[in-house]
Amino acid sequence: MSVIKDSGERATLPPFGDEHEQLRESVGRFVSNEIAPHVDEWERAREFPRELFERCGELGFLGLKYPEELGGQGGDYVHDAVWIEELSRSGASGGVGAGLGAQTGIATPPIFNFGTPEQHERWLRPAIRGERIGALGITEPGGGSDVAATRTFARRVPGGYVVNGSKTFITNGVRADFLVCAVRTTEEGGHGGLSFLVLEREMPGYEVTNKLEKLGWHSSDTAELSFTDVEVPEENLLGEENQGFYLIMANFQWERLLMALAAVGGMQRTFATTLEYAKEREAFGRPIGRFQAIRHKFAEMATKIEASRSLTYNALRLHAEGADAIREVTMAKLFTQRAMVEIADECVQIHGGYGYMREYGVERALRDARLGPIGGGTDEIMKEILGRQLGL
Repeated sequence: MSVIKDSGERATLPPFGDEHEQLRESVGRFVSNEIAPHVDEWERAREFPRELFERCGELGFLGLKYPEELGGQGGDYVHDAVWIEELSRSGASGGVGAGLGAQTGIATPPIFNFGTPEQHERWLRPAIRGERIGALGITEPGGGSDVAATRTFARRVPGGYVVNGSKTFITNGVRADFLVCAVRTTEEGGHGGLSFLVLEREMPGYEVTNKLEKLGWHSSDTAELSFTDVEVPEENLLGEENQGFYLIMANFQWERLLMALAAVGGMQRTFATTLEYAKEREAFGRPIGRFQAIRHKFAEMATKIEASRSLTYNALRLHAEGADAIREVTMAKLFTQRAMVEIADECVQIHGGYGYMREYGVERALRDARLGPIGGGTDEIMKEILGRQLGL
């Protein structure tokens, strides 16, 4: 991330380098030119075009952190972080960011990290090209944050598994060509006996039972899925059988960090558009930004954004270096999601009646932001993790 120093020179903040800044400019241009102008249309349609995945694949954005030999760009986690943050900052709605982010941030990483070369060819390479859409299936109707309570069961049979169960709140679930699905592979409950299977939409018994209507993220498809005697071949097992809990936990850290980055980008955009409004909108003969009450709102928001950025970038740096960053990632996720809601709400207030209208976009920012303290682990779960990290 670049900032302007007091001297007027542009400085780049770690962990970003010049290459990351060039990528930021490229993603920003793409989002501003090819996504932002269509956001309202896609929100009304309740989904964005499938072709957008292919366009992002063509530009290399879906494989930034994956090796070139798999069709990726040979980058790292920081390149992917730039992509996610810039989607939010440059004008993609929460729904578009969620759909594209689910492809790069939660559906494909388990396949890359734990898959075989054959699985890479079957699912990862076409996902990087945007030809196949992926989703991650963890949450169930009877439980969300309690992963150990997974009930979807995969019964061992000769040559593979027979899966019965259901998933809900699955981003990209309506259109997904494949689902990285958490299943129970033993009768015992608890953390043991969880595995990852890749289910494919053409498998008999795999059904999209409901396209969910949401408060925000209107342009992303979110599904309820059911599995009735779905026959899954053994070669669709991802990683080792009964080791899925550890795979899930490893993926959660990156998902939570991406949510923090998206919030930082969203805060910056919402703040900037509201600041411009406050400079132009007049009341009692002067711009409303000249009133102390409004100036103080901006001062508080700017401080909250800077704190969010610092927490998140520090967690990103540690994660990219391979350090144990559970505490830092959890703090970043907890702080930024609530901060995004508070800032979006304040920006609606500053806009007054216009803030309640869809024309200005800040009402969508508030609706989209409200999922943050829930998704990827609720605020309450984040606090529990942090409490335990402190030895309590």
